[in-house]
Amino acid sequence: MSDRPSEVPEKDPTFQAAVQRLHELTVYGRWLTVLGLWLTIGSLSLWSLRYPISLLQDYFTWAAVRWGIVFQPLPAMGLGLCVSMTIAVLVWQSRNILVGLPKSERQRLEKQVLKIREQGSSHPLWRWVYPK
Repeated sequence: MSDRPSEVPEKDPTFQAAVQRLHELTVYGRWLTVLGLWLTIGSLSLWSLRYPISLLQDYFTWAAVRWGIVFQPLPAMGLGLCVSMTIAVLVWQSRNILVGLPKSERQRLEKQVLKIREQGSSHPLWRWVYPK
C-alpha cells in the first residue's frame, strides 16, 4: 500500500510546481505572521519595557533582568512570544532547507493542492497556486 493518495500524480510537473508554490506561500505566511507580531505586540512590549531596557544598557545585572520580567510580566510575555515565534520559524525553515520537507508535510501539501484543484478558481489560494 502506498503512502500517497491514489489521485496524486507523482510525475506531473504542473502538480509538483503547484505543491512547491503552496509551500512557498506557507513560508511567506509564517514570516508575515512573525512580522505582524513584531509590529504589534513586539513594538508595544518594547515600548513598555523602555525603562528596564535603559537600566540594562547602563548596568547589566541579572537582578535588573529579573526586575523587568517580574514587575512587567505582560510586556515580557509579549516579547517572549515574538522571540519564540521568530526562532520557531527560523528552525522550521532551516530544517526544510537543510534536510528537505518531511514526508508528512509533503503529503499534507499534496492533499491541500488536490483540494484546491478540486474546488477550482473559487478557492482563495487558486490564483497563487495555479497562476496563468
